[in-house]
Formats: sequence, structure tokens, C-alpha cells
Amino acid sequence: MSVCSRAPLRVTGEVTEWVHYHGTRAVLRPGDLLKPGYLSNFGATARNANYIYFTRTLDAAAWGAELAAGEGRGRIYLVEPTGPVEDDPNLTGKKFRGNPRP
Repeated sequence: MSVCSRAPLRVTGEVTEWVHYHGTRAVLRPGDLLKPGYLSNFGATARNANYIYFTRTLDAAAWGAELAAGEGRGRIYLVEPTGPVEDDPNLTGKKFRGNPRP
């Protein structure tokens, strides 16, 4: 979502850290740990997830919540990585030319 204003904008600070989101149908609580190696809630076939996916945009998190398997409403959670992260080659410029890199 973009908005505009005819009035001046005041700079209040600079973003130095990104907020990360995870979309799912699972009911989670603050402090819960999402770990790879368990049954994925995405895809047509049951398989263990090699990664935990997260995003910097609410739109992508909403998409993840909508696509998640299971019953109940989609949920979006704030998450923070506890270790190294890497680009998802399916969604960044590494695989499809023109896709933005984070």
C-alpha cells in the first residue's frame, strides 16, 4: 500500500533493522520456536520442511497464511532469525531474472 500527502513529511529516523513476518494457519505464542525438519504445511505432498520461510512484507506473509494447509484463519506473526539466513532461490533474482533481491 502506498499513500501520498500534499503536506510536508518529517523524517523521524532511519530504518536500520527490518521487521520479519511469517504467515501460517498455526496458532503460535510469543517465544515459540519454528524449526525446519518437521512436516511442512505447504504443498500437495507431505514432506519435511528444509527451511522456515519468512518475509519483510505483509503482503507476502498474508499470501503464506492463505496458502498454508489446515483449517482456521490465516495468521501473521512477527519473527526474528536466530541464526544465518539466505535468499530463497525461488523468489529472488538468483532463479528468475528481474525478481528483486532483498
